[in-house]
Amino acid sequence: MIIHGSRPSPFVRKVIAFAAEKGIEVEVQAAGFGRGGEGYLNGSPFGKIPALEDGDFLLCDSTAIITYMDALRPGTEMIPAEPKARARTIWYEEFGDTVAQPVGAKIFFNRAVARRLKREPDLAAADKAEAEELPGLYDYLEGVLPEGGWLVEDRFTLADLAAGCPLINIGYVSDALDAARWPKVAGWLERVKARPSVAAAMDLEAPMIAAMVEK
Repeated sequence: MIIHGSRPSPFVRKVIAFAAEKGIEVEVQAAGFGRGGEGYLNGSPFGKIPALEDGDFLLCDSTAIITYMDALRPGTEMIPAEPKARARTIWYEEFGDTVAQPVGAKIFFNRAVARRLKREPDLAAADKAEAEELPGLYDYLEGVLPEGGWLVEDRFTLADLAAGCPLINIGYVSDALDAARWPKVAGWLERVKARPSVAAAMDLEAPMIAAMVEK
Protein backbone atom coordinates (compact mmCIF):
# COMPACT_ATOMS: atom_id res chain seq x y z
CA MET A 1 0.00 0.00 0.00
CA ILE A 2 1.42 3.37 -1.06
CA ILE A 3 0.67 6.80 0.39
CA HIS A 4 1.50 9.63 -1.98
CA GLY A 5 2.19 12.99 -0.38
CA SER A 6 4.59 15.13 1.62
CA ARG A 7 5.31 13.86 5.14
CA PRO A 8 5.07 17.27 6.88
CA SER A 9 1.49 17.73 5.69
CA PRO A 10 -0.95 17.28 8.62
CA PHE A 11 -3.23 15.29 6.32
CA VAL A 12 -0.44 12.97 5.24
CA ARG A 13 0.84 12.55 8.80
CA LYS A 14 -2.69 11.71 9.91
CA VAL A 15 -2.94 8.89 7.36
CA ILE A 16 0.56 7.55 8.09
CA ALA A 17 -0.09 7.42 11.83
CA PHE A 18 -3.57 6.00 11.32
CA ALA A 19 -2.12 3.17 9.22
CA ALA A 20 0.42 2.42 11.94
CA GLU A 21 -2.33 2.29 14.56
CA LYS A 22 -4.17 -0.24 12.41
CA GLY A 23 -1.08 -2.34 11.75
CA ILE A 24 -1.09 -1.50 8.04
CA GLU A 25 2.32 -1.20 6.39
CA VAL A 26 2.60 1.68 3.96
CA GLU A 27 5.24 3.07 1.65
CA VAL A 28 5.34 6.85 1.43
CA GLN A 29 6.20 8.35 -1.93
CA ALA A 30 6.80 12.08 -2.31
CA ALA A 31 4.06 13.92 -4.17
CA GLY A 32 2.34 17.25 -4.31
CA PHE A 33 2.44 20.59 -6.09
CA GLY A 34 1.86 18.85 -9.42
CA ARG A 35 4.63 16.29 -8.92
CA GLY A 36 4.37 12.61 -8.13
CA GLY A 37 4.14 9.12 -9.51
CA GLU A 38 1.52 7.71 -11.81
CA GLY A 39 -0.52 6.38 -8.90
CA TYR A 40 -0.72 9.86 -7.43
CA LEU A 41 -1.55 11.60 -10.67
CA ASN A 42 -4.30 9.10 -11.45
CA GLY A 43 -5.58 8.76 -7.91
CA SER A 44 -5.74 12.46 -7.07
CA PRO A 45 -7.20 14.24 -10.10
CA PHE A 46 -7.34 17.59 -8.29
CA GLY A 47 -3.79 17.41 -6.96
CA LYS A 48 -4.74 16.87 -3.32
CA ILE A 49 -2.52 15.04 -0.85
CA PRO A 50 -2.51 12.39 0.39
CA ALA A 51 -3.50 9.85 -2.23
CA LEU A 52 -3.71 6.11 -1.71
CA GLU A 53 -2.58 3.37 -4.08
CA ASP A 54 -3.55 -0.12 -2.97
CA GLY A 55 -3.01 -2.34 -5.97
CA ASP A 56 -5.40 -1.06 -8.60
CA PHE A 57 -7.49 0.78 -5.99
CA LEU A 58 -6.78 4.52 -6.08
CA LEU A 59 -8.22 7.05 -3.67
CA CYS A 60 -7.54 10.59 -2.49
CA ASP A 61 -8.50 12.64 0.59
CA SER A 62 -7.34 11.74 4.07
CA THR A 63 -10.87 11.19 5.40
CA ALA A 64 -11.72 8.76 2.62
CA ILE A 65 -8.41 6.93 3.05
CA ILE A 66 -8.71 6.45 6.80
CA THR A 67 -12.31 5.31 6.44
CA TYR A 68 -11.06 2.64 4.04
CA MET A 69 -8.25 1.65 6.37
CA ASP A 70 -10.49 1.41 9.43
CA ALA A 71 -12.87 -0.94 7.60
CA LEU A 72 -10.02 -2.90 6.04
CA ARG A 73 -8.66 -3.99 9.42
CA PRO A 74 -11.61 -4.49 11.79
CA GLY A 75 -10.93 -4.92 15.47
CA THR A 76 -10.00 -1.90 17.53
CA GLU A 77 -11.53 0.77 15.35
CA MET A 78 -10.03 4.24 15.44
CA ILE A 79 -13.51 5.49 14.51
CA PRO A 80 -15.74 4.28 17.37
CA ALA A 81 -18.92 2.33 16.68
CA GLU A 82 -21.03 3.72 19.55
CA PRO A 83 -23.26 6.35 17.90
CA LYS A 84 -22.45 9.37 20.09
CA ALA A 85 -18.73 8.59 20.24
CA ARG A 86 -18.68 8.03 16.47
CA ALA A 87 -20.41 11.35 15.82
CA ARG A 88 -18.08 13.22 18.16
CA THR A 89 -15.05 11.64 16.51
CA ILE A 90 -16.23 12.75 13.09
CA TRP A 91 -16.75 16.26 14.46
CA TYR A 92 -13.22 16.42 15.85
CA GLU A 93 -11.85 15.29 12.52
CA GLU A 94 -13.86 18.04 10.87
CA PHE A 95 -12.49 20.47 13.45
CA GLY A 96 -8.95 19.42 12.58
CA ASP A 97 -9.48 19.52 8.83
CA THR A 98 -11.60 22.63 8.35
CA VAL A 99 -11.24 24.75 11.51
CA ALA A 100 -7.72 24.20 12.86
CA GLN A 101 -5.90 23.48 9.62
CA PRO A 102 -6.81 26.77 7.84
CA VAL A 103 -5.39 28.68 10.81
CA GLY A 104 -2.36 26.43 10.89
CA ALA A 105 -1.82 26.85 7.17
CA LYS A 106 -1.55 30.63 7.52
CA ILE A 107 1.08 30.23 10.21
CA PHE A 108 3.05 27.20 9.02
CA PHE A 109 2.95 27.99 5.30
CA ASN A 110 4.14 31.55 5.69
CA ARG A 111 6.80 30.79 8.29
CA ALA A 112 8.13 27.57 6.75
CA VAL A 113 6.71 26.27 3.48
CA ALA A 114 6.81 29.50 1.46
CA ARG A 115 10.56 29.88 1.76
CA ARG A 116 11.04 26.23 0.82
CA LEU A 117 9.01 26.87 -2.34
CA LYS A 118 10.88 30.13 -2.97
CA ARG A 119 7.69 32.13 -2.57
CA GLU A 120 7.30 35.41 -0.74
CA PRO A 121 5.87 34.68 2.72
CA ASP A 122 3.12 36.81 4.22
CA LEU A 123 4.55 37.02 7.72
CA ALA A 124 1.98 39.61 8.74
CA ALA A 125 -0.79 37.13 7.97
CA ALA A 126 0.98 34.49 10.04
CA ASP A 127 1.38 36.87 12.96
CA LYS A 128 -2.25 37.95 12.73
CA ALA A 129 -3.52 34.34 12.67
CA GLU A 130 -1.35 33.48 15.66
CA ALA A 131 -2.56 36.46 17.65
CA GLU A 132 -6.23 36.51 16.70
CA GLU A 133 -7.31 33.04 15.56
CA LEU A 134 -5.06 30.53 17.27
CA PRO A 135 -6.10 31.35 20.87
CA GLY A 136 -9.70 30.48 19.99
CA LEU A 137 -8.65 26.98 18.93
CA TYR A 138 -6.79 26.44 22.18
CA ASP A 139 -9.66 27.91 24.20
CA TYR A 140 -12.11 25.50 22.58
CA LEU A 141 -9.98 22.42 23.18
CA GLU A 142 -9.21 23.47 26.75
CA GLY A 143 -12.96 23.54 27.36
CA VAL A 144 -13.74 20.11 25.91
CA LEU A 145 -10.70 18.04 26.91
CA PRO A 146 -11.15 15.74 29.90
CA GLU A 147 -8.53 16.03 32.63
CA GLY A 148 -5.55 13.91 31.59
CA GLY A 149 -7.51 12.06 28.94
CA TRP A 150 -8.38 11.72 25.29
CA LEU A 151 -11.16 13.42 23.39
CA VAL A 152 -13.44 10.40 22.91
CA GLU A 153 -14.04 7.15 24.85
CA ASP A 154 -11.03 7.75 27.13
CA ARG A 155 -8.74 6.23 24.48
CA PHE A 156 -6.66 7.40 21.55
CA THR A 157 -8.89 7.64 18.47
CA LEU A 158 -9.08 9.45 15.18
CA ALA A 159 -10.43 12.42 17.14
CA ASP A 160 -7.09 13.01 18.84
CA LEU A 161 -5.04 12.27 15.75
CA ALA A 162 -7.04 14.56 13.48
CA ALA A 163 -7.32 17.44 15.92
CA GLY A 164 -3.67 17.16 16.93
CA CYS A 165 -1.98 17.01 13.52
CA PRO A 166 -2.57 20.66 12.52
CA LEU A 167 -1.44 21.80 15.96
CA ILE A 168 1.78 19.85 15.58
CA ASN A 169 2.61 21.89 12.49
CA ILE A 170 1.78 25.12 14.28
CA GLY A 171 4.10 24.09 17.09
CA TYR A 172 6.99 23.78 14.68
CA VAL A 173 6.92 27.54 14.07
CA SER A 174 5.02 28.99 17.03
CA ASP A 175 5.51 29.19 20.79
CA ALA A 176 1.99 30.47 21.40
CA LEU A 177 0.75 27.37 23.25
CA ASP A 178 1.16 28.63 26.81
CA ALA A 179 0.93 25.65 29.16
CA ALA A 180 -0.05 27.94 32.03
CA ARG A 181 -3.05 29.27 30.09
CA TRP A 182 -3.99 26.02 28.33
CA PRO A 183 -2.65 23.20 30.55
CA LYS A 184 -5.03 20.53 29.27
CA VAL A 185 -4.24 21.30 25.65
CA ALA A 186 -0.50 21.31 26.28
CA GLY A 187 -0.61 17.99 28.12
CA TRP A 188 -2.90 16.36 25.58
CA LEU A 189 -0.81 17.47 22.61
CA GLU A 190 2.32 16.05 24.23
CA ARG A 191 0.50 12.74 24.67
CA VAL A 192 -0.54 12.79 21.01
CA LYS A 193 3.06 13.46 19.94
CA ALA A 194 4.35 10.70 22.23
CA ARG A 195 2.04 8.11 20.71
CA PRO A 196 4.40 5.67 18.91
CA SER A 197 2.55 6.01 15.59
CA VAL A 198 2.78 9.81 15.68
CA ALA A 199 6.30 9.93 17.10
CA ALA A 200 7.56 7.66 14.31
CA ALA A 201 5.93 9.81 11.65
CA MET A 202 7.40 12.97 13.18
CA ASP A 203 10.87 11.41 13.33
CA LEU A 204 10.77 10.65 9.61
CA GLU A 205 9.55 14.12 8.67
CA ALA A 206 12.07 15.86 10.95
CA PRO A 207 14.75 16.46 8.25
CA MET A 208 12.21 18.15 6.00
CA ILE A 209 10.93 20.27 8.87
CA ALA A 210 14.46 21.27 9.81
CA ALA A 211 15.15 22.39 6.24
CA MET A 212 11.99 24.49 6.25
CA VAL A 213 12.44 26.25 9.55
CA GLU A 214 16.22 26.68 9.71
CA LYS A 215 17.23 30.28 10.17
